[in-house]
Amino acid sequence: MGFAIKVYEAFKDDEVKAKVLAEFIEKVEEAINNNQVATRQDLHVQELKLTREIKEVELKLTKEIEQVRAELKIEIQQIKVSLLKWLIGLLLTQTVTIIGVIIGLFQVLK
Repeated sequence: MGFAIKVYEAFKDDEVKAKVLAEFIEKVEEAINNNQVATRQDLHVQELKLTREIKEVELKLTKEIEQVRAELKIEIQQIKVSLLKWLIGLLLTQTVTIIGVIIGLFQVLK
């Protein structure tokens, strides 16, 4: 509205022209104020924000992935140890069984 008043004051000698110009400038100012079109700078700022957010999310996901990998390594190691213990126990049991069978065979053959 500031420009409209200035134009009106400048052309107040011809009141009809002053009113028309003032109304026109008022309408233009309203249109500019209501205009929601983004400028290149607005788009650039938004792009930078989104890029930063994407980087933050990537870093967060990378940390979470590394944490899950570390946890899985520990779990896999525990499973390997458990499996190895089970296999050793199985082998010992088989060995004892085979020795028992051989001893039994020798006793039968005597």
